Amino acid sequence: MLNELRGLYKISRPLTTLTGGLAVLLGGYVAGTGAWGKVILATLATWFITAAANAWNDYRDIEIDKINQPKRPLPSGMVSPKNVLLFSLTLTALSIILAGFINLTAFLIAVGSAALLYVYSWRLKSTVLMGNAIVATISAMSAIFGGIAAGNPRPSLWLALIIASAIMGREVLKTLADYEGDLRQRCRTIATVWGRRPARIVFYLLAAATLVVMMLPYMLNIYEPVYAFIVALGVYPVLFYVLLRVTRERSGPQLEKLSQLMKYDFMVWFLAVILGAAS
Repeated sequence: MLNELRGLYKISRPLTTLTGGLAVLLGGYVAGTGAWGKVILATLATWFITAAANAWNDYRDIEIDKINQPKRPLPSGMVSPKNVLLFSLTLTALSIILAGFINLTAFLIAVGSAALLYVYSWRLKSTVLMGNAIVATISAMSAIFGGIAAGNPRPSLWLALIIASAIMGREVLKTLADYEGDLRQRCRTIATVWGRRPARIVFYLLAAATLVVMMLPYMLNIYEPVYAFIVALGVYPVLFYVLLRVTRERSGPQLEKLSQLMKYDFMVWFLAVILGAAS
């Protein structure tokens, strides 16, 4: 039983879940309304639906993960497929219920996001860029979700733009990391259909776009200089490092580590927003 619980915890991908919740909190923070009760509800709802989507994704990808990620809870036998499915459905229901206590718009977003995430893993994941775009869009909606919960979504639109660009790039990088398993399972991704070199080029372009849009809030006098300072010294060096390391010589596990590094780097960007928007 304890081993199963440990497996479900791992399958929820706590860091990814935490990142989504932090994006909601940022959206509520820049809204500036002080409606923290509803923002907390939105954060919990996002944590639940993100964990549910991760579990559902692993449930659908058992065979692929036996090749790409054999140590994950499902392919390693740490947790049963039945319990993973039940875990996913339960968290989805809790997420929608919590969103219903915020407002109608939040409830509709929760329902739509849940449906899209399930359809993504079921049908749309194995598509060239479409599945990646869905993940990026829903990730960006986390910030807007926080703004909606706070009653002022407009300031969160900048956050959503930056998140969408960064996540889209990371999604393309993950197709490179998962290339071998996706190829064997005949999954249609940008790497398996267009080839790894075109996929790398698309990743470079998206990463470059992220570098640009990330600095726009400062250049347009929306955020304070401290934002630009933290982004330039704390975020950019890591992104440049990842860009330099994504080459054809890198193995799947090495590319996966670079993908994880991008996720950690986002935490520094969150700090930049908190300090830069505090005017």
